[in-house]
Amino acid sequence: MSARTRPRAHPDDGTTTYREALREGLREALASDDRVFLMGEDVGRYGGCFGVSLGLLEEFGPDRVRDTPLSESAFVGAGIGAALAGMRPVVEIMTVNFSLLALDQILNNAATLRHMSGGQLGVPLVIRMTTGAGRQLAAQHSHSLEGWYAHIPGLRVLAPATVDDARHLLSAALADPDPVLLFEHGSLYSAAGTLDPAVHDVDLDRAAVRREGTDVTVVAYGGCVSKALEAAETMAGEGISAEVVDLRTLRPLDDVTIVGSVRRTHRAVVVDEGWRSGSLSAEIESRICEQAFFELDAPVERVCSAEVPIPYARRLEEAALPQPAGIVAAARRVVS
Repeated sequence: MSARTRPRAHPDDGTTTYREALREGLREALASDDRVFLMGEDVGRYGGCFGVSLGLLEEFGPDRVRDTPLSESAFVGAGIGAALAGMRPVVEIMTVNFSLLALDQILNNAATLRHMSGGQLGVPLVIRMTTGAGRQLAAQHSHSLEGWYAHIPGLRVLAPATVDDARHLLSAALADPDPVLLFEHGSLYSAAGTLDPAVHDVDLDRAAVRREGTDVTVVAYGGCVSKALEAAETMAGEGISAEVVDLRTLRPLDDVTIVGSVRRTHRAVVVDEGWRSGSLSAEIESRICEQAFFELDAPVERVCSAEVPIPYARRLEEAALPQPAGIVAAARRVVS
């Protein structure tokens, strides 16, 4: 096994990285169900463009870990066909930007076949892709388009933010009889945490309260959850108690948890790495206002990416993205 394909050992402190947690989830799925296979660009011999599938080709062989040609439409279509035939394919798309090349397959086939067949055909397909910015990969590799997919009926859209969710969301996704899109924020792959031995599965229908608070609800997902938690820590030093809600599932949204938190705090800030116009944050803000308008003590604030293609230059990229300081500023406005 080459140095490139040899999985890195866990750190000495007992933590595991987000990348390793995803790999363990894939390994468990491949080992426990012969119908599961992984396919995508460079997932085999190279070990995945972000190293998630390192070592899996050597462990499970080329029939279960399949390198594909550079045609997103072709291999996503092949995954849909395999799912229709009774397999449980996991398709990896290198970045969310490239998923647009397979949008016809995802929207017009995977998401619609159950409806168009009168319930006769299901597509139990999982599509994994890297999303988000913060790594100086410029505009064609850095956008956050998961809000677009959350607009589409027939899909379930997931955005794990922790190592526990990265480890366990895949098995829950594979058990879903319909297509599931799994968005992995690129900035999280090297992030380390401790897996909770008490967690063995994840409820795909429920958001998670990552920090309890009484003064303001901060709603975030994916790569913005850690920023929201950092902002909450800063606010605590200023006497502001922030509750942080990690959406985990973007479609369907867990209105009960979101609105329940706002009813406790009476204020809300929504953090979304997508663009503000027509964004997932706008949908969340609307649902809060529709269901808890008279509970609000201030208008809902949104912290989103600047309305520009993501820049390459580091300082410009950082300026374009939601940052903890911006979240703190928005929270200050709603509690003042």
